Amino acid sequence: MSGKSFKDTMDREFSYTQAHFEQVQAKLYELAGIQLDTSKDALVYSRLVRRIRSLKVGGFANYFVYLQNTPSETQEFINALTTNLTSFFREPHHFDILKGYLQDHPGNLRIWCVASSTGEEAYSIAMTVAEHYGQFDTPVEIIASDIDTDVLTVASAGIYKRERIESIVPQRRKQFFQRGTGGQDGKVRVVPELKRMVEFAQINLLEPSWPIRSTVDVIFCRNVMIYFDKQTQLALLTRLVALLPSDGLYIAGHSENFSAFAQVVRLAGQTTYYPVRG
Repeated sequence: MSGKSFKDTMDREFSYTQAHFEQVQAKLYELAGIQLDTSKDALVYSRLVRRIRSLKVGGFANYFVYLQNTPSETQEFINALTTNLTSFFREPHHFDILKGYLQDHPGNLRIWCVASSTGEEAYSIAMTVAEHYGQFDTPVEIIASDIDTDVLTVASAGIYKRERIESIVPQRRKQFFQRGTGGQDGKVRVVPELKRMVEFAQINLLEPSWPIRSTVDVIFCRNVMIYFDKQTQLALLTRLVALLPSDGLYIAGHSENFSAFAQVVRLAGQTTYYPVRG
């Protein structure tokens, strides 16, 4: 770690040392399995100082005591430190792959969007499904989860700044979004019919059991594994793939490669995998 971050704390509101950062690293790994890179020390300060100010606890040392003694703060801690980068139809080739899967697998299906963030990915999945069937009433169940309760609140509301949908083709904007007026000018809302297609839930992947029943046919888990160490990646990938049928799809992110886990998955296409059985 660069000593520069901790060398001069005169300009900072609260004392912040390498030991403080390492304590945050250890706690986040314990709670969520996420490995904070040493380059994230400044980000940690900027995120947690908001909680320290809000709680009026006076500094990092006192905050750690508060975190230890206040169970409800655990989720706030996780929310503050998790990164949520998303957009509608991000990595568009994955939605073309989903279209093909829907064509080849008519009937009841279940899709799990594992890290839904503020909902753009889950609603992109729902739009793809609705377009395939030509209606909102489909035999496809879509579950969308995240560890961060704050982003799930945004996702469940389905309200976004208008510029968030500028990259979406006009026909989709017209069919799937309503423009805000008055106090909501400059915003859009996902149409209620599309919103009803998605069930949002808070899930921590490190929990020993997940509230996901039976088989899941397609799993979107994109750019999530990069935050875990190799041991945790293997354990989670094994658990996730176990939910898939033999012809199910695991859709990863552009920065993820599972060639080291050939005993668990095999490549099906661009950052797309089939489960390995037997």
